[in-house]
Amino acid sequence: MEFVQYERAEKFFDSVETEIIEQEDVFSLFLGVLGAIKQGKYENPFMATVEEQGNVLAIMQMTPPHPLNVIIVDESRTDELIKFIVRQLIKHRIDIPGIVSIKLWATAFADQWEKAKGGKQRLLMKQGIYRLDEINDTLETSQGHWRFARNEDCPLIEKWFSLFEEDTHLPKSPPEVVKERVASFIAGKEIFLWENEGKVVSMMKKARPTKNSVTVSLVFTPKEERKKGYARTMVMHGSEELLKDYQFCVLYTDMLNPTSNKIYQEIGYKQIADSVHIGFVD
Repeated sequence: MEFVQYERAEKFFDSVETEIIEQEDVFSLFLGVLGAIKQGKYENPFMATVEEQGNVLAIMQMTPPHPLNVIIVDESRTDELIKFIVRQLIKHRIDIPGIVSIKLWATAFADQWEKAKGGKQRLLMKQGIYRLDEINDTLETSQGHWRFARNEDCPLIEKWFSLFEEDTHLPKSPPEVVKERVASFIAGKEIFLWENEGKVVSMMKKARPTKNSVTVSLVFTPKEERKKGYARTMVMHGSEELLKDYQFCVLYTDMLNPTSNKIYQEIGYKQIADSVHIGFVD
């Protein structure tokens, strides 16, 4: 087996496209991030494959400080491949803050990494990957209407972005980073808002678009507006709008949050895979 690192995203994509596109819904995170790398949105990305006789057996990608994402192509050799990957990462002195991937692969990798490095693994989130092809249009919806976020919404969205990080136990982003990211989201018409009687009560974000799919993320409703159906209505109408331009929508959910999982299933989202995010500490 050969460990092959790539400097150019275009060449990397050409090498792995077939394997990823076959399951574009399951690997939407990987594909979306790769698209952003191709656009120059990340500095010093890590891209690599494990190959044998011209065949791609495994694929890796990381945009520090975000976790490593691994796809095992030849699942009949999962254990062998993961052990090989861990050895090669250590050999090439590639530091891994964590891993996000299909549950089976991520947990096996974390166990091998822990043994090899002597650190500790910490489960950060159990995630369900959901896919939507068609909206359930029989649902009752909350009063109000959706619209794209505007510049005057920046202060509110910046506040909600930070609260979202707290709710989902993500690392807290510095205020200047949040400000920059929110401005970029709004400029790209990526933030959808639900407004009722002149008050913004919920939001969602369009993320990682590809040729066929798009991801729904950053779904947030402030505590004082929860249990009123706003999140379900926002995601329903926002997803319906996105389906005008894409074949299907994808989203990741926290499997420990039964409310959000129930909401998405009611809308028409169907779970297609289990994923986990595991962090590593010294």
